[in-house]
Amino acid sequence: MPRSPHRRFVAVALAALISASAGAGGALAAGGNDTGTPVKSCPRGQVLDEKTGKCVSQSSDSLDDQSRYAYGAWLARSGRYGEAIEVLSLVEDKDDPRVLTYLGYAHRQLSRFEVGLGYYRQALAADPDHVQAREYLGEAYLILNKPDLAREQLREIELRCGSDCEEYRLLASAIADHEKALERRS
Repeated sequence: MPRSPHRRFVAVALAALISASAGAGGALAAGGNDTGTPVKSCPRGQVLDEKTGKCVSQSSDSLDDQSRYAYGAWLARSGRYGEAIEVLSLVEDKDDPRVLTYLGYAHRQLSRFEVGLGYYRQALAADPDHVQAREYLGEAYLILNKPDLAREQLREIELRCGSDCEEYRLLASAIADHEKALERRS
């Protein structure tokens, strides 16, 4: 059965965004510093404790929010979206915009777009200057074929960190790719 033009566009846009996201994130360390140091992979149901460097149960009382966030974000960037959601959902600070952003990202990657949008909006309600949430929200808008809303997020990012920051460059590139895909369809 042939694909409709809209369905084909969404598939092409999604593939482009996934490959762009993979190049930007990779399997690097998560956390506030994003040092690029590889993270030790733990079995499902366990999290890397940043203090001890050991894998412990994801529900362990010894884990702090930073360890859960760091490992959950790494899981999300590594394509282990379901596991990322499990770990990030255990963070006690339910208003942490970094956690909300990666919950949104993981849900978006699982094609749960409305859930992802909700998490991005929560992240921005907690911190309107969180440019990574704005970048991911803009990418989601492109997947949903709402480029005007994506460009609005791009303008907001530029106001906060200029046109040289990574989030601006990534979203600008995604918008350009989206526009090229539309031109090829015409």
